[in-house]
Amino acid sequence: MEYDVVVVGGGPSGLAAAIKFAQLNIKNNTDYSICLLEKGSEIGAHILSGNVFQPNALDELIPNWRDLDAPLNTPVKKDKLLFLIKNIGLPVPSFVMPPMNNHGNYVISLGNLCRWLGEYAENIGVEIFPGFPASKILIEDEKVVGVQTGDMGISESGELKPGHEPGIEIRAKYTILGEGCRGHLGKQVIQKFNLAEGKDPQHYGIGFKEVWKIKPELHEEGLVMHTNGWPTAFDTPSGSYLYHGENSEVYLGYVIPLDYKNPHLSPFDEFQKWKTHKSIKKYLEGGERLSYGARALIKGGLQSLPKMEFPGGLLIGCNAGTLVFSKIKGSHTAMKSGEIAGKHIYASLQGNSDKSFDLRIKESWIYEELYKSRNFGPFFHKFGALIGAAFNAIDQFIFRGKLPFTLNHPTPDHACLKKADEMPKINYPKPDGVFSFDKLSSVYLSNTNHEEDQPCHLQLKDQTIPIAINLPMYDEPAQRYCPAGVYEIVEKNNEHKFVINGQNCVHCKTCDIKDPSQNINWVSPEGPGGPNYPNM
Repeated sequence: MEYDVVVVGGGPSGLAAAIKFAQLNIKNNTDYSICLLEKGSEIGAHILSGNVFQPNALDELIPNWRDLDAPLNTPVKKDKLLFLIKNIGLPVPSFVMPPMNNHGNYVISLGNLCRWLGEYAENIGVEIFPGFPASKILIEDEKVVGVQTGDMGISESGELKPGHEPGIEIRAKYTILGEGCRGHLGKQVIQKFNLAEGKDPQHYGIGFKEVWKIKPELHEEGLVMHTNGWPTAFDTPSGSYLYHGENSEVYLGYVIPLDYKNPHLSPFDEFQKWKTHKSIKKYLEGGERLSYGARALIKGGLQSLPKMEFPGGLLIGCNAGTLVFSKIKGSHTAMKSGEIAGKHIYASLQGNSDKSFDLRIKESWIYEELYKSRNFGPFFHKFGALIGAAFNAIDQFIFRGKLPFTLNHPTPDHACLKKADEMPKINYPKPDGVFSFDKLSSVYLSNTNHEEDQPCHLQLKDQTIPIAINLPMYDEPAQRYCPAGVYEIVEKNNEHKFVINGQNCVHCKTCDIKDPSQNINWVSPEGPGGPNYPNM
């Protein structure tokens, strides 16, 4: 199949790119063709985000979104920031974290916003194909010429099953990769074309989210609360959120940076433990947990931002790393990068492109936000939560993000892990089934499903490494950093075996990032496999 433009990924960046391109098609009475591939079963199925949404990019893309019933129904009414110690939550003055001022923003489900954007895109001429993961990048003469969708109907042993369908080549003059954080095609393109040359390595966090229905008398619609501190150690500056949306629902979650040192740390259990703090559980008393999910987020910022243009296409949004970590927000910058991409590709097809895509990004407010936030992550990595917050307050409150120096974080996240015998073990309490839960019951709420008889999409470069290297050196951290119970160490007849339960995978990409031996490669599974988030 041939198109002028193919967009990979139905998140905010990919949809914004497709919409802007289609808008220009209509405005200029041209008939360039564009399609969008989404690996989830529907638009929004794989979208997970906090989400306090900053609407400026949406204002620019669809100025009349309020008249079109966009699902932005809960304006932020109050910000609250706490520093938690074991038995108390200490209020933190707002000037310490000025980027957390959410006046004018909305508490939303990003998945539902993407569903709405998908309908809008289809109505103006974008062809959308959900359930078709782009599994392979097509390169000819050192130029990307499109993508290939995954084969269907191949057994775990590699045999062709009844109903087998080979993947389809989607060829295009331009390919836009908006896969989200740690996109597997984006990763290949960055390496192939040396797009990250001269940059810091990219950095990530693992973010969790649950949606709860709480008692109406405990619900404060429009309240946005963040916390730092307990339960993670000071050298692992994690953070949390608890957002009060509509219909007596709260969105709550926890973010742990993946440059953490202790291989005994379990991000999932830190999240579950956090919910038992009295400042948090007071909102959850008598409530019901409705859904669960997890997703890596990209937070390297300006120092890690690769070149976003490559021969034959563009990287956009979190596939490149446009999230503003000091705000814990990336949806608005992702959408803006997509809008700029739509304009740039349209101008290129018209023969009117007088600037590179990277220069267009640098001239936009995306760059301004990333520049102001550039020292936030390195502050916290180098100095920990308390001192890092103090330095950040000086930077943001006094210098407005314009300190006369730029800090770097030159160590990849996977290389920050220390050996197991050098770090203290962590004993986590058993889940109580009221506020804290186990992994398997949580994955059940994510509606995750994969066809069982298919090749495993979590590929080991060397089958011996988990037991021969990772287990003795790091107590095989995959069994803890995975938020879905995918990886297990099973002992039988005095021998250890590394087991991969690929059907549990929620596509968070943490294993692809944090494995200390860089031995795990995440590739797209068959068809629409993965989570099916209803309201995340």
